[in-house]
Amino acid sequence: MIEFEKYAREMLDFIEKSPGCFHAVANVAEMLEAQGFQRLEEADCWDLERGSCFYTVRNDSSLIAFRLPGRDKGCRPRGFHIAAAHSDSPSFKIKENPEIAVEDQYLKLNTEKYGGMILSTWMDRALSAAGRVAVRTGQGVESRLVDLDSDLFVIPNLAIHMNRDINKGVEYNPQTDMLPLYCGCGGETKGVLAGRIARKLGVDKKDILGQDLFLYVREKGRILGENGDFILSPRLDDLQCVYASVRGFLDSEPEEYINVCVVFDSEEVGSGTRQGADSGFLENVLQRIAEGLYGGREEYLSMLAGSFLISADNAHGVHPNHPEKADPTNRPYLNGGIVLKYHGGQKYTTDAVSGAKIRVLCERAGIPCQTYANRSDVPGGSTLGCISVSHVSVESADIGLAQLAMHSAVETAGMKDTGYGVALFREFYKS
Repeated sequence: MIEFEKYAREMLDFIEKSPGCFHAVANVAEMLEAQGFQRLEEADCWDLERGSCFYTVRNDSSLIAFRLPGRDKGCRPRGFHIAAAHSDSPSFKIKENPEIAVEDQYLKLNTEKYGGMILSTWMDRALSAAGRVAVRTGQGVESRLVDLDSDLFVIPNLAIHMNRDINKGVEYNPQTDMLPLYCGCGGETKGVLAGRIARKLGVDKKDILGQDLFLYVREKGRILGENGDFILSPRLDDLQCVYASVRGFLDSEPEEYINVCVVFDSEEVGSGTRQGADSGFLENVLQRIAEGLYGGREEYLSMLAGSFLISADNAHGVHPNHPEKADPTNRPYLNGGIVLKYHGGQKYTTDAVSGAKIRVLCERAGIPCQTYANRSDVPGGSTLGCISVSHVSVESADIGLAQLAMHSAVETAGMKDTGYGVALFREFYKS
């Protein structure tokens, strides 16, 4: 029996504590350590033991955790069971030297887009900022997480009286229309934000040497609908899959496979960073496990051949006001269960065999499975599956949980689907 509401509320709590990629990874690390996982640093030599569980972090924003089965020394695992989701979501990144004074009356911040956003959804909402800053200390430069956790900013819309065409569709300019109002000008204009960050962290403003800060909406996630059918929350893409994969990973013990749970950063901007799916992060970790415990490169390549990757990123559900936007025959719905994603141009990794294996997992878990494909006349997005397997050549399928308004500041999904996701990953990791 799946406790749907329990998982939905736990996931919403996870999202509330994760205003951005850095906090999401920190919260995953906390979940892991609560169950005895040991942190490994990439710069250290790894002393791995069979039957143990570990994790490592790159750039504070990507994480790979793994459980080793307690098999006999001469009996290596058949391969890796890997699930990967992503920690980042579309937002506005605050630029360096961000303060802009307007007519000696207002102070706004200079920002830029991060990822593909529905810009209008960010307007007229209470916003805050979170991320990390680089702080000078007596031991060198340290990275520290910060969440300003206050109603600090708003991106005000232009009144309809000043733009009569606003309801006919407006192209917003990120440099002029989308800058957040911070405060009134009462004197100093430069370094105001840095001063607030310094007070929050208890450091001197001059010791803040760099920042990776993003705006986030202050609206809390909630369950809604006549029968509690839906959830409304920021960052469902892709923290819903992050939570479901981590929860299923923690609930399962490996037997014949090494269980691996991956949270990548940078998916929304192409994954081409040292912490993204288009880096050597996953490949490096898998090699260190296989070659450190089970032999050399031959054993590593043999284990890859027996491995499987689930690429988990939310999928477009059929929209109630625009059902014509969906494919005629592949029409996933909210609360309809796991969504298998297919694409003839290989934007997704699912094929006949890998898709069949996901269907078998769903059958074993007693959960529904549905399919997604783009309309043939509409280009779709991609995800981290194909990028990952270009570095680590394993069998793979792309899945997601159905949602509406993807890349809106606040998105809608099915209340039951987080529970279905947890059940799938639990079955995958124990199989």
